[in-house]
Amino acid sequence: MAKLVQALDDALCAHGAKAIFGLPGDFALPLFRAAEQYGKLPIYTLSHEPAVGFAADACARATQGVGVAFVTYGAGGLNLVNATACALAEKSPLVVVSGAPGVSERTGDLLLHHQGKTLESQYRVFREVTCDQAVLDRPLAAPRELTRVLQNARDFSQPVYIEVPRDLVDAPCEELPRLAPAVVDPETVAACAQEVLERLTVARTPVMMVGVEVKRYRLEHKVASLAQALGLPLVTSFMGRGLLADGPVRPLGTYLGAAGEPEITELVENSDGLFLLGVILSDSNLGASRKRLNLRCAIHAGDRRVTLGFHTYAPVPLDAFVDALLDLTRNHVGGFGVRNHGNIPPEPYPRGLPRDDAPIRPDDIACAVNDFMDAHGAHPIAADMGDCVFVAMRIAYTHLNAPGYYASMGYGVPAGLGL
Repeated sequence: MAKLVQALDDALCAHGAKAIFGLPGDFALPLFRAAEQYGKLPIYTLSHEPAVGFAADACARATQGVGVAFVTYGAGGLNLVNATACALAEKSPLVVVSGAPGVSERTGDLLLHHQGKTLESQYRVFREVTCDQAVLDRPLAAPRELTRVLQNARDFSQPVYIEVPRDLVDAPCEELPRLAPAVVDPETVAACAQEVLERLTVARTPVMMVGVEVKRYRLEHKVASLAQALGLPLVTSFMGRGLLADGPVRPLGTYLGAAGEPEITELVENSDGLFLLGVILSDSNLGASRKRLNLRCAIHAGDRRVTLGFHTYAPVPLDAFVDALLDLTRNHVGGFGVRNHGNIPPEPYPRGLPRDDAPIRPDDIACAVNDFMDAHGAHPIAADMGDCVFVAMRIAYTHLNAPGYYASMGYGVPAGLGL
């Protein structure tokens, strides 16, 4: 019979975890000790809980598994709320594991240090910024709770919260169960894909815009094949910058509205068949348009649903939808042909930084990084907000991690450690 922390680490590995990022504290010390002794996952400690969360978030985004943050109760867990909210907004499967007061400690007359309003306050706070939660205070039920919560983290690509009382870390528990996969109605998915394909076929100026869900659900290779089959002009959203960097199909550019390249802006905003695939409908992705985008004329596939005009197909997971579209394109007689992309020049990336005494400008940073990658090959980028993320738009196309929607400061350095 396994111990509770062993079941936890086994479940994390089964859902794609590659490492644990954490900050030890008294209620979490038994958790750290037991995980270190078990040795299933490497543990990296940092000195501030927000950094722990951002590092684990970036690890999740890069590996397309779950990211794991271990913290202590109260002063540790509540200090992680902002990073967890970032993961929720940007659909990153961060797993917050908090040590907590032991079950045997909760019956006395004294308030416990790190306690907020009640001992359940931290749990209630995390209900607002996670898609599922579990308190592992019943060891026999813990494996089923773990499997459910972590499966939801992967299915919805959102953070979850797990609380472990410190006196139950070594409690015996059963083996992890296997949950049945979520049921998807194939007729709904097929009808949805057929209608989407019909709309794209009759559109005069269709455009495909890809967003972060394509990466979160490990679909870049399939989406590259779909883009080739459809022959549509392909761009990324602001948050989707860096998608398909390693594939056979490169996006024409990144849609930034009034702040972007005029040719890309015109292509997107004049489209009568804008196909938003995995794009989060946020102001940072779509709100900077020179003219208001009419989403009623667009096709939006995301959040496990597909919306066309005034009606919605749901539930339609993105992976099942992309598979159905690929099947239809393979069976389409005569092919689609490549649509006219217009006269869109390659994105201009500065190169050749001069060795002089002139003041350093933001574009000089992009130029220096481009020169470095020309010499040493492409590298992934972790960027903070503000000037940092906009300078990243001037760096040659490569994988990019940045909180482009939630826009929290302090992401870049811990995210680099996570990468």
